[in-house]
Amino acid sequence: MANDIRNIYCIGRNYRLHALELGNEVPEEPLVFTKPSHAVAPMNGNVVEIPGGRGEVHFELELVLRIARRLEPGMSPDEIIDGLALGLDLTLRDVQSKLKAKGQPWLDAKGFKASAPLGEWMAYPGEEGLKAFDFALIRNGEQAQLGNSKDMLFSISELVRHIDSRYGLGEGDIIFTGTPAGVAALHDGDVLEALFNGEKTASCTVKLV
Repeated sequence: MANDIRNIYCIGRNYRLHALELGNEVPEEPLVFTKPSHAVAPMNGNVVEIPGGRGEVHFELELVLRIARRLEPGMSPDEIIDGLALGLDLTLRDVQSKLKAKGQPWLDAKGFKASAPLGEWMAYPGEEGLKAFDFALIRNGEQAQLGNSKDMLFSISELVRHIDSRYGLGEGDIIFTGTPAGVAALHDGDVLEALFNGEKTASCTVKLV
């Protein structure tokens, strides 16, 4: 899976309630960070190993977009997206808090190996069509997060155009579009299931190492 992925763009604080639950300001433009391609791990019922000795690791369920081609003048952002998946932006929260306090980049907190578990690709229903479908994270049988793209602060079109104009987008790039409220620390043995429109599309068991 990771062999086909080039750049991994991630959006922070793209749901108002999530920004507020962490005590962060709501951004005035998309807050973009990246992960290395080595961060990608399958999320297909397998075990995902994550760091167990560096403080809390938080789960953040997100809609992930797959880019098929460059955005040419006159094209709609929908025309360059050819896949949708559910994925996790795993975050070493204690590490991130220290980095933020020092004004340093987040890579050490966001880019560790297996920090981007990713489910199977599905057909992308288009920006407007996507708003008809909720997505949710179930942890150990209980709902932990519930989101819908209509609640994004910055729409998919805005995200695509912003990333393309600032950094460039092309075939093989993916975009983690932000997480709704409800993030929390993972524990060894947690079973995570990602639901799209009520159907399970990805799952894994957490192992702290």
